[in-house]
Amino acid sequence: MSQVNPKELHPEVWKLFDRYVHGLIDRRGFLDGTAKYAVGGMTAVGILETLAPNYAEAQIQVQPNDSRIKTERIEVKSPEGHGMIKALLARPANATGRIPSVVVIHENRGLNPHIEDVVRRAAVAGFMAIGPDALTPVGGYPGTDEAGAELQRKVDAQKMMADFVATARYVKGRPDSTGRLGVTGFCFGGGVANNLAVQLGADLAASVPYYGGQPRAEDVPKIKAAMLIHYAADDERINAGWPAYEAALKANRISYQQFTYPGTQHGFHNDTTPRFNKEAAALSWQRTIDHFNKYLKTT
Repeated sequence: MSQVNPKELHPEVWKLFDRYVHGLIDRRGFLDGTAKYAVGGMTAVGILETLAPNYAEAQIQVQPNDSRIKTERIEVKSPEGHGMIKALLARPANATGRIPSVVVIHENRGLNPHIEDVVRRAAVAGFMAIGPDALTPVGGYPGTDEAGAELQRKVDAQKMMADFVATARYVKGRPDSTGRLGVTGFCFGGGVANNLAVQLGADLAASVPYYGGQPRAEDVPKIKAAMLIHYAADDERINAGWPAYEAALKANRISYQQFTYPGTQHGFHNDTTPRFNKEAAALSWQRTIDHFNKYLKTT
């Protein structure tokens, strides 16, 4: 099989891939739609393999055994959801007293190695970070994103959201937490970060959605958190909802900043896929940490 250079792929292939990873078309739909763009020795299957996350070769920024942090696997009670949700909890190893907390919400495929790395990065930055796994009721993250996405489509969406709310309330209420709570999320998780801002109201101090679906305009007045909103430049499906969201934020005088990163695609923060954009990922993450420092570490 010939090596596929992602930079040589037709723009329509990226759109098909976006539809595929979000469950709008199935694997066969992606392969059939991509076949016409598989030229120069490429195959549709080879293209899909190239675009899929590669955790074996990905560079973990914060290793699980990093001496700067302490991590543990925990279970959070979720009576309004599935009863219980498993999560990765990480905090600075030298933390004394209470520290603010951050919930990290995964993409639509469970708590994969990349999101676990992001949880650890937040801990290195001085926060008690927690990454819940929405796939807990179906056995947890299965080891591949493709299988994870299939499983997540089988999980009750309303109970899943209740599991995320339970996770947020749990970490906010821990005795080693200051009670200052933030949330960030990616893709599906970006939509959850927006919705947690709606559902938690004044209990959430800061929210940072990455290329996430927007809440309904009529729900925006419930938001009390300071919002930092990241979008990719080439992300027509998600970006279409921004004008109405921005209008609602302005109308309700909600504190927000929004950045669109030139030359990026949906998923640009994920360093395990070809959509990763190193410069945009670094800049957006620095802005995210600055935002949390401002709204969680000060009162």
